[in-house]
Amino acid sequence: MQPLGLWFRLICSLTVFLPVSGFYLPGLAPVSFCEVDKDGGVCQSEIQLFVNRLDSVESVLPYEYDVFDFCKDAEEKRPSENLGQVLFGERIETSPYKFKFREDVACKKVCTKSYDTSKPEDKANLDFLKRGMRLNYQHHWIVDNMPVTWCYDVEDNQKYCNPGFPIGCLVTPDGRPKDACVINSEFNKKNTFYLFNHVDITITYHSTDSGARLVSAVLEPKSIKHNAENSQACEGPPMEVPGEFTSNLNLTYSYSVKFMASLLTWLSEPLAHTSTNKIKWASRWDYILVSMPHTNIQWFSIMNSLVIVLFLSGMVAMIMLRTLHKDIARYNQVDQEDAQEESGWKQVHGDVFRPPKNGMLLSVFLGQGTQIFIMTFITLFLACLGFLSPANRGALMTCAVVLWVLLGTPAGYVSARLYKSFGGEKWKTNVFLTALLCPGIVFADFFLMNLILWVEGSSAAIPFGTLVAILGLWFGISVPLTFVGAFFGFKKAVIEHPVRTNQIPRQIPEQSFFTKPLPGIIMGGILPFGCIFIQLFFILNSIWSHQMYYMFGFLFLVFIILLITCSEATVLLCYFHLCAEDYHWWWRSFLTSGFTAVYLFVYAIHYFFSKLQIQGAASTILYFGYTMIMVLIFFLFTGTIGFFACFWFVHKIYSVVKVD
Repeated sequence: MQPLGLWFRLICSLTVFLPVSGFYLPGLAPVSFCEVDKDGGVCQSEIQLFVNRLDSVESVLPYEYDVFDFCKDAEEKRPSENLGQVLFGERIETSPYKFKFREDVACKKVCTKSYDTSKPEDKANLDFLKRGMRLNYQHHWIVDNMPVTWCYDVEDNQKYCNPGFPIGCLVTPDGRPKDACVINSEFNKKNTFYLFNHVDITITYHSTDSGARLVSAVLEPKSIKHNAENSQACEGPPMEVPGEFTSNLNLTYSYSVKFMASLLTWLSEPLAHTSTNKIKWASRWDYILVSMPHTNIQWFSIMNSLVIVLFLSGMVAMIMLRTLHKDIARYNQVDQEDAQEESGWKQVHGDVFRPPKNGMLLSVFLGQGTQIFIMTFITLFLACLGFLSPANRGALMTCAVVLWVLLGTPAGYVSARLYKSFGGEKWKTNVFLTALLCPGIVFADFFLMNLILWVEGSSAAIPFGTLVAILGLWFGISVPLTFVGAFFGFKKAVIEHPVRTNQIPRQIPEQSFFTKPLPGIIMGGILPFGCIFIQLFFILNSIWSHQMYYMFGFLFLVFIILLITCSEATVLLCYFHLCAEDYHWWWRSFLTSGFTAVYLFVYAIHYFFSKLQIQGAASTILYFGYTMIMVLIFFLFTGTIGFFACFWFVHKIYSVVKVD
């Protein structure tokens, strides 16, 4: 029945992304809009454009909209943000860009910013704006909880819809256009910045009985030098910002907006199936997601991982069905004297359950790993159902943090139960370390990174109140729940092993190179990492390159494959070491699959130098600081999987042999 159950889970995971007709599971209620003369309780006429933090692929430091000297809303309001949004540094606020439904506007002035060479404050503001253009910082605007996208042609006549657009661009002193400056031949003056101070916004809607619903918002950024006499003329040369601030400067910001009914989609090629129908509100994000050509690569990743799983499963099946069967038959033969002369895993039955060195630390790691494993499983499962989609901002991180806090009980229970089976007596130390050691390391790292963000003035710096709230969740909920779990763990009887442990340890024979601890541990992490490295690329892109991640069905499937691969690789190596009469399997089983985290760290270093253009010491320290948190969590997660797989395997094989 187990293979059938496994295939059932795999099929359920695959069906998550099959095309179906349905409503958005997150339950975000649609907002209806109507003209001003029909404004009432059912619908509203004003459309508010919100602005989020600005970020860059060349810097880890995001900044609030207000830090740059842009036009500000006179009645600025900030919608309430959840814990996940705060931790990710999202800072959403209202903007001066306000529209009336179905009222097209042509070239409306928003504000003019003046910079005087004699004022140090103006020079500082302009320098910061130039720095944002030099590092290619991107705006992120929101209309009706939907990103305002900039869609442009890429290779193979495909359109890519970016949920952000740059502040501006730079032509270097040697005449080389950087980033978005390549889109316009007029951007050609050396050592000059070109500010995108005008946007043409197109809002698409479809009508319903209760009003209209917005289904897309697309813009095209432009650089226009407004005529001083007629600031609303949206034609002319681009808005140049000289590299050297030698004369006074005026920057005028403006916009145009038009509304379109969604009878025909503006993006006909990727969305050909919607060309004769209205775009439904529930699928309004599709045009962004479809423009990301990742699906084929994802399927390649899954097939690659499945080949590794089939290879490992074949090896394990061969050992279970053939080698182990022969071993057990031989060990259980009537003539035990001949069997005793044989070498193999039975010979260490009196030592295989001997408590490991540093059992306290191992039990603490396993308790924390269990907490992380359950948290990850539930989070990914909810994400597959659509509750943690990109439309529900910050929900993924909020869910993960809340689950981690509430899962202190399993951590305390597993740690206490295993520590008791190791013969440990310092139960108070065990509980305190389970509750404080690994979370303390993560919090200390996080706090140091937050100090750097605070010094740099980044919006990603966590407010003091939020830090106090996180500490309150940790010490007020997680720690007490860990104590509750440990209480029940210590109350339970000691885990009974199938064989007794000898008083005198058996001498381990000389080992070959491949059965020594270090080579086995290093080899053990290769196959699990091979299953995840393609998926890891997309995850790192979503974190550091600010790309949208939405394929949680693929991720959940890779998660299941990772479980199987870690378990099978650890069981295989555990069997080989026991056959070599090396019974020190406790730590080795944990480190074998846990070593996958080392490969993750090596890949993160490769990704940093080959894929990112991050500049500055602060951004580099932040990248590796946050990477170390990811590596530690992944180390505990994979190590725990390998340990319990090996624990089950060892219990199973020694329970079916006869021992005098």
